[in-house]
Parts: sequence; structure tokens; C-alpha cells
Amino acid sequence: MDKARQRLEHLWRRGREFLGTEYAIMGGAMSWISERRLVAAISNGGGFGVLACGSMPPGLLREEIRATQELTVKPFGVNLITLHPDLDALIDVCGEMQVGHIVLAGGLPSAAAIKRAKDTGARVICFAPAVVLAKKLLRAGVDALVIEGAEAGGHVGPVATSVLAQEILPVVEQVPVFVAGGIGRGEAIVSYLEMGASGCQLGTRFVCADECIAHPNFKKAFIRAAARDALPSVQVDPQFPVIPVRALGNNATRRFILFQMEVISRFKSGEIEQKDAQLEIEHFWAGALKRAVIDGDVENGSLMAGQSVGMVTREQPTADILRELLDQALAALADRHGPIPVQV
Repeated sequence: MDKARQRLEHLWRRGREFLGTEYAIMGGAMSWISERRLVAAISNGGGFGVLACGSMPPGLLREEIRATQELTVKPFGVNLITLHPDLDALIDVCGEMQVGHIVLAGGLPSAAAIKRAKDTGARVICFAPAVVLAKKLLRAGVDALVIEGAEAGGHVGPVATSVLAQEILPVVEQVPVFVAGGIGRGEAIVSYLEMGASGCQLGTRFVCADECIAHPNFKKAFIRAAARDALPSVQVDPQFPVIPVRALGNNATRRFILFQMEVISRFKSGEIEQKDAQLEIEHFWAGALKRAVIDGDVENGSLMAGQSVGMVTREQPTADILRELLDQALAALADRHGPIPVQV
């Protein structure tokens, strides 16, 4: 084994052992995208696929886990949204199906939810958007953390991945920490590993995998896009907060701004109550992701994408994407730790 590979094995050993994988690379859980085929392909390729439960009811989640288990014998995880009304039942389904890793996302999970998930025998992974929350989750007994920066696709926080890594990696040593948000190449993975991460999570990079079921129009939008095209949604009035969602700009994102203005105008004229106005704004995007991913309506749907979308240049098998990331990581390490030429 050459020095670069030895160095990489050392850097991500903790993450690999925690996940049970060849590579300490997690697939981001993307609703409508991270389903059985892509999840199994990532796991079969040496990474760690993560099934996105999203709004699935318990029965449907059970079917999707079973279908994924039929496609891979490798480890994979299940991502559950903490605000799901049937969260306890979904956790129980994961236990029934002997899921090895449960990811609790979409909000700060309660200590009771973490315990319930751990009691199934699964390892529990949670998202920590700040140091204080990371420490709170550690006290609640989580087995690993993901820190995801603002460069990520979908719902995002205000802090960049590089800043979160500098804040959290030096002070969290008790559990493995995986870095996410804007990562599209192996060199970046190496950088975060050298900062103390146990691995990384990538989502956008896998959207144009052959095994991904996203509509061809959705994939073409990703291939055409540059990093600057993936923008967070705009909030018109602080009185009507909008949770930022990073996505490619299209007709829907432009209409969302006008829609907010129209609804707020109706509120100010006394036509509707504030809570009804807020609800209308929040419902604007209902079904929009499915509209784009499954139906292919890339003008009126939601094109959730991270800023790493600029590094998505073609469709290719998932295994090839993972090998590319590995080769880039090894090349970076070889350059970094190779012999220094003697100057004369």
C-alpha cells in the first residue's frame, strides 16, 4: 500500500469503522431522490447510502427499507424528519427492520427520540448547526454528528461549512463528525479529514448518477448549472419568516418573491389574518420538489441543489463517482506528502 493510501486509511478509519464501509462517504438524504436504487448503489459502491424517509408513513417506509435490503447487503442508514407526526412509529419500523444507523434530521431531536432510536440497537446520527447544539446532542447520547454548512442544497443554515468545521471539529472528539455542504471533490474531503472530521456527506454530487431516478430534465438542469445558480430562497418581510432553501433559480423562485409580496399586501389591507398569510407563504412550495424531480417540471418545481452543483458535469454510474472522489483524495495526499525536491 502506497503512502497516500496509508494516510487516507488513517484519516478516515474512525468514520469507516463507524459506518461499516469501504469509504467514509455518506450520501445525503434527498427527498424523492435518495430512494432504494440510489441508496443501494452508493452502499454497493463502497459508500454509505442514506434513505430519505421524508413524509412517508410507517408502512411505506417499511416497504422502502425492505426493497433497499433486497438491493444491497451493505450497510445503509435511514433519515427521519424529527417533526414527522409519526416519528416514534417510524423509529419502531427502523428497529423492526434492523436498520443499523438512524439519522434524525430536520430539527433538534428530543432526548426521548434519541433514546428510542438507540434502544432499537441502531447507531444514532444527528445534525449539529452550532457548537452549543453539538454539546447538547452529545449529552443526549448521539453516536455521531453531521455538521452541514450553508453551501448545501435544500434547507440551510446561515454558517458556511468551512466555518462550522473550524468551530466544531476541534471541540468534539467524543464521537465521529461528518462534514457536509458544498463538497464535490476528493481534495475537499481530505481537507476536512485533516481538520479532524471522520468522513464527509455528499448529496448534490449523486443527483446525476445513473441509478438516481430523478427526471432527465432535473439532471440536465444540474449539469448546466454553475455554483452561483444555487441560491437560497428570498425572504421579503421579516414579519413573515421564510426558512432558507438553496435551489437553482427558475420561474418558481421568481414567482415566490412576487407571491410573498401579494400575500403580505392582502394582510396589510386586512383581507387575511397574519397566521393565514404565513400559512399561504409556507404552502407555496408544497409538492414543488416532487414536481421537479419526478415530473420533470423544472420551471415550476423546486430544483434543490447545493453549490457543488457546478462540479456535476455529466451522468455516470454511482460507483464511478465514488472512485473519482477516492482518486482525487489519493492524488491530493500524494502531492501533499510526497518527497520535496532538493533545490540546488
